[in-house]
Amino acid sequence: MAMAPTGSFSTVKVFSCTISRERERISERVTAWLAENPSLTPVDAVIRQSSDQAFHCYTIVLFLTDRPTT
Repeated sequence: MAMAPTGSFSTVKVFSCTISRERERISERVTAWLAENPSLTPVDAVIRQSSDQAFHCYTIVLFLTDRPTT
């Protein structure tokens, strides 16, 4: 069971995939999403892989906080 971080966070974003092509590009999806959401700062992440005989699933859970405005 994945545990939430002990620090403060305001947003949770989940990325998951099962198809091989998607697994190869999941880091690009995470990077693009972070670039599209510059007001959020990651404070923790949980990364999991699960498998059965037919599928392999990757899941990345980002815990984020609002970036302070200057």
